Amino acid sequence: MVVARAKDALQAAAERARALGLTPVVLGDDLEGEARELGAEHAAMLTTLRQRHSGPFVVLSGGETTVTVRGEGRGGRNVEYLLGLALALNGQDDVYALAADTDGIDGTEDNAGAIVTPDTLARARAKGLEPADMLSVNDAYSLFQRIGDLVMTGPTLTNVNDFRAIAVLT
Repeated sequence: MVVARAKDALQAAAERARALGLTPVVLGDDLEGEARELGAEHAAMLTTLRQRHSGPFVVLSGGETTVTVRGEGRGGRNVEYLLGLALALNGQDDVYALAADTDGIDGTEDNAGAIVTPDTLARARAKGLEPADMLSVNDAYSLFQRIGDLVMTGPTLTNVNDFRAIAVLT
């Protein structure tokens, strides 16, 4: 028996966004591709979306990306996506993001995902971390752990794929 689908999760998030005064932009529930590249693509897409929306909006998407392992770091699809997003955003002051796996486990790690805030890169650098270097060795988990931005839910015992939300609060 199917209780919920990825599409249902995105619809529920869109309804909640509207209730909070945010215009939802739903990209779909089946996005794929290299996690870090999708994050950078979503950051670039915000420029166009800002021209279409005069107020705050949230970009919602689901699906499961991939990670090409290049190093010995820790992380899963969601933190890799977020670090790619953060690097491309380069500290935009009105953008916040969340990416998490609905089953509570990002890849093989103990986190569901993480969050990105306008000061994510600055806080990482203040701790002596270079975000681009950490992404190059697939160590996004350690970066988000060190700055306290991992999302830890524990196993949820349900899975409707990854969930991503980028809020632009202009």
